[in-house]
Amino acid sequence: MGTGRLTGRRDQEATVPEASTAAGSAGGSPAGSSPRSLAEALRARDDAALAALLRARPDLLGPVPGDVTQLATRAGTRASVVRALDRLDRFALQTAEALAVAPDPCPYPVLEGLLTGGEDERARAALPDALATLRDQALVWGDEDRLRLVRTARELLAPAASRPSPTGLGPTVAEATSGMSPTRVQEIVAAVGLPATHDPVSAVAALTGLFTDPERMSALLDEAPAEAHQVLGRLVWGPPYGEVTPNPTPPVRWLRDRGLLLPATARTVVLPREVALHLRGGLAHRDTAPVAPPVPAAREHRPQLVDANAAGQALAALGTVEELVKSWEHAGPPVLRAGGLSVRDLKRAAALLDTTEPQAAFWIELAYAAGLLASDGEADERYAPTPAFDDWVELPPAERWSRLAAAWLPATRTAPLVGEQDTKGRTLSALGPELDRSAAPEVRRRVLELLADLPEGGSPDPETLLGRLAWERPVRGASDLRARLAHWVLAEAEVLGVTGRGALSGPGRALLEHRDPAPLLAPLLPEPVDHVLLQADLTAVAPGPLRRPLGDTLAVLADVESKGGATVYRFTPGSVRRALDAGHAAADLHAFLKEHSRTPVPQPLAYLIDDVARRHGHLRVGAASSYVRCDDDAMLGEILADKRSAGLGLRRLAPTVLAAQAEPTVLLEGLRAMGYAPAAESRTGDVLVARADAHRTPARSAPVPVPEGPPVPDATLLAAAVRAIRAGDVAATAVRKEPAATSAADVPGELPRTSAAETLATVQAAALTGSAVWIGYVNAEGAASQRVIAPVRVEGGFVTGYDHTADEVRTYALHRITGVAELADDQV
Repeated sequence: MGTGRLTGRRDQEATVPEASTAAGSAGGSPAGSSPRSLAEALRARDDAALAALLRARPDLLGPVPGDVTQLATRAGTRASVVRALDRLDRFALQTAEALAVAPDPCPYPVLEGLLTGGEDERARAALPDALATLRDQALVWGDEDRLRLVRTARELLAPAASRPSPTGLGPTVAEATSGMSPTRVQEIVAAVGLPATHDPVSAVAALTGLFTDPERMSALLDEAPAEAHQVLGRLVWGPPYGEVTPNPTPPVRWLRDRGLLLPATARTVVLPREVALHLRGGLAHRDTAPVAPPVPAAREHRPQLVDANAAGQALAALGTVEELVKSWEHAGPPVLRAGGLSVRDLKRAAALLDTTEPQAAFWIELAYAAGLLASDGEADERYAPTPAFDDWVELPPAERWSRLAAAWLPATRTAPLVGEQDTKGRTLSALGPELDRSAAPEVRRRVLELLADLPEGGSPDPETLLGRLAWERPVRGASDLRARLAHWVLAEAEVLGVTGRGALSGPGRALLEHRDPAPLLAPLLPEPVDHVLLQADLTAVAPGPLRRPLGDTLAVLADVESKGGATVYRFTPGSVRRALDAGHAAADLHAFLKEHSRTPVPQPLAYLIDDVARRHGHLRVGAASSYVRCDDDAMLGEILADKRSAGLGLRRLAPTVLAAQAEPTVLLEGLRAMGYAPAAESRTGDVLVARADAHRTPARSAPVPVPEGPPVPDATLLAAAVRAIRAGDVAATAVRKEPAATSAADVPGELPRTSAAETLATVQAAALTGSAVWIGYVNAEGAASQRVIAPVRVEGGFVTGYDHTADEVRTYALHRITGVAELADDQV
């Protein structure tokens, strides 16, 4: 017996909202009949259509529904419907909004009239696709003569006093008069020239008939004063509510007396929906958007120029990230108690990078997303480079950029939010815990896809691109986050080098297509150089990116003065002393400059190195608490006489030795501030090389993006879920024989209940005859389920048989079977 022969009866018993069904076959409605519930409509879908629904609305899979009725119930829950509505394009949403103000059920011609007014050919042509989208999303069901919007969606989109409809329409006449006295209703009926009725229901029906009759409605409005038409004109496209005084003006009184304006509260009136639709010519929306707005190329550039511009930005991005992370390797900023970076440390980072604070926040968050920096987790918690940074800096430039771009595209952390306040009024900080926005990756990828659709080298007008995004995902609430995200994506892509001059670059296109962009970027980047150009003004010009050993040494010996295509370094006494403190001798520095300069070493620079080296180490600082020793006792006397040395607690121990109360490091800094160049020495009197060890965090993984809702299931999961739903539906809708004497325990829809002896006898008989039975089963975890099985063998306390629900042979423990029932004769 195959599963296709089992017809259903559970629909007769289901009483859940939107899923209540009358009897029907497991394959769906009988030919030519309209489905009578969402569950019945879903049951009629094939497996591919059911899988498409689960792919579009993955929240329906958590957990996998037990059968179609459960799936329909879950598809009608408020949270799931809100999520589905939020993912509709503008015209599909306008179609749903029109259904929400249409009669329920709504014939297709009525819906078409609400969206087209009988004249908009573009809307008429786009309506079938929009309706198909709503059907695929399980937001609409029913045949074209009885279209039904899911009840929850209707409640969300229909007009209400506290929640205006996006259509701008108000309540119907029946809704607006629901609290009105019968006498007042009869007065309105008489004022419009209708005969009196015996009850308010028929009076309201008569009014509705008048307001929906174009000819009689036009004749009534022809009698209205000109000022009354002005009042209606202000309300017709919404909002439909207006305030009135206790003594309204004659035009308002005329409209109110005839029910063209109905009281909403003591001080407000509302324009009934039927009246507004007549005045609008039957349109639910003032403007429909049946077609996605195009995104043309506003400017066109040579693709080579775009790629060159993007490569320059990429190279600058690499230098910025490396400089930032290196600046934190000795004494990184502390982590705030609530997490994140303080405003003061963000300002310092911005000053270091010579950029704005928002831009500094972006580079910090990008380095964090790429796993290059993190908190060290120590008691005095600070941010520092991770071990991954050391591997990253050794990669070729194109591969380093590829790592950064690959971290940026799926990141949910949103740096431009830094400085704003959260819902509790707390300021959001860089690297803080509240910066994740799950919509960011989707918006980022969609912006790049729209850029990729343009001809190579083409860049759009940002406003047209934002308009397209707004059509694809219109804002239903007050949040404009998606529009702001799109603005930020355009700016971030440009500074990172994903785009150049507003157009998608070749490496950016490869990134979008899940290809490695490094091979495309590498030929565009300049080769690292192994030389500099020394100048007489104590500067050195690097005509391109420096090779790593040269760049690292020069960064110690000189300070960066300006960046760009060529980097300018400046030599100062402080920078030379820094190189000497790091263990370089003066002779080493002369040799280094001579080796790597394409120009002769200028005499001023040579004098500077020799002068600093001559004074470097002339004073020696050690630990006593600390001491200063110098062969020149006159210099020590000069230090003692200097008022600036008072805080160091100096006193003379010998002609060539001063003792100090300050620590050696404090003493070193104090003497340097006074203009001396002391050197630290060890306990054996040797000069100490002040080379600070770079601090690294323990191994850290990059932050995981926070997804927007459940992840999209893959094909394997979808196939398994559809199979489980179909199998559960077969078991849930199988018809069993009712026993001659029904016990109190035999409740329709519940698991079958039989004694152990009856269970054993029934399954043994089924095994002998080869028939199928319906069992209730409770597994080891306590989960109850209904199964349809064909027993093959019964022995040792177990029954083995073909499980039609799971479509495989399984073994069940007899003591876990709650009961067994034979299937109806037409099921065998």
